[in-house]
Amino acid sequence: MKTISLIIGSLLFMSISADTSIYDFELNSISGDEVSLSEFEGNVLLIVNTASECGYTPQYEELQELYETYNDEGFYVLGFPANNFGGQEPGSDEEIAQFCELNYGVTFPMFSKISVKGDDQHPLYSYLTQVENPDFTGEIGWNFEKFLIDRNGNIVRRFKSNVTPTGDELTESLKELL
Repeated sequence: MKTISLIIGSLLFMSISADTSIYDFELNSISGDEVSLSEFEGNVLLIVNTASECGYTPQYEELQELYETYNDEGFYVLGFPANNFGGQEPGSDEEIAQFCELNYGVTFPMFSKISVKGDDQHPLYSYLTQVENPDFTGEIGWNFEKFLIDRNGNIVRRFKSNVTPTGDELTESLKELL
């Protein structure tokens, strides 16, 4: 069995077998509730690292539009606020949730702020950035990078920040999975 080893921070070591999927991770929602990603098993997911003070922040509007358009077909956007790039997500979880709701009407699941790169990278993002996928592997380059996950928990596409959520490249890939 192939094993992927991840070093997280200076103290935590985590081994992920080839059988590991995104459904094996548990995180806190932005309201503080513990959520297992297994709750989304069988659905198509778009996992996005977000920030409230970024040039790409208006993508929240398109992410919400995607979620509303395809949620009935088993599609979820999962937002993961991160403050890794230029301090563009300085707020608390409560402030982030309020910002997203008031400015963009966000109703898709949002999670507690995490680190998506560096010594304190969350295990989910260690997994997402190291597992082979058809596009590219490696660390997150900026806010609003997107991972498209099929109904079996496989990463099928990865999109850079400048790929818009409702643009043809992403929506065509999404439609193929629905």
